[in-house]
Amino acid sequence: MLDKSFQEITNNIKNEISKTQFEIMMNANAKLVNLYFNIGKTLEENSSWGNKFIDNVAIELKMSFPNLKGFSVRNLKYMKSFYNTYKDDNEFVQLVAQLPWKHNITLMQKIKDKKIRKWYMHKCLEEGWSDSILIYQIDTNLYNRQEKAIKHNNFNMTLKKNSDLANNIMKEPYIFDLIELTEDYKEKELENKMLEKLKNVLLELGSGF
Repeated sequence: MLDKSFQEITNNIKNEISKTQFEIMMNANAKLVNLYFNIGKTLEENSSWGNKFIDNVAIELKMSFPNLKGFSVRNLKYMKSFYNTYKDDNEFVQLVAQLPWKHNITLMQKIKDKKIRKWYMHKCLEEGWSDSILIYQIDTNLYNRQEKAIKHNNFNMTLKKNSDLANNIMKEPYIFDLIELTEDYKEKELENKMLEKLKNVLLELGSGF
């Protein structure tokens, strides 16, 4: 099983699995962001129902989908703001679909200038920043620091598969909530617990073992 050709074959299979997992999660993320955009559109178009409209929608959704966490009053208000922010800019709509929801909220809250916000979106995709790194770069004013040194950039719009951003998407809780995988993955959770226990035993035995 240690033969080089066998290792190459299995490595190719594993790479294909990882690539497909990544593509599935990216597509799921885009679907989720699009769903939030459409919900935001509905909320905006029915604002005439009054101040308690979103609160009542949140209650209704909670009753219908008790296990979902992405439809709180706060998140619904974000969706409405999200729609109003990007409804007239198709380029932005395409960009936001490539970023996790938390990144989009951070960018809406922290960057009001759309040109600068778009710059940070491109940088997230180019560098694969996690949300915490994005916040740090905004707080330390990376845009002004780099724009003074570099007058133009050719951004690579391909998300790095091994980046923090990719990992954020793979861990996005709202995606898994939406497709309600928790109950079906009890066996996997048990397996992970068993592996964790085994790891601890091996660590206790020491490197000599």
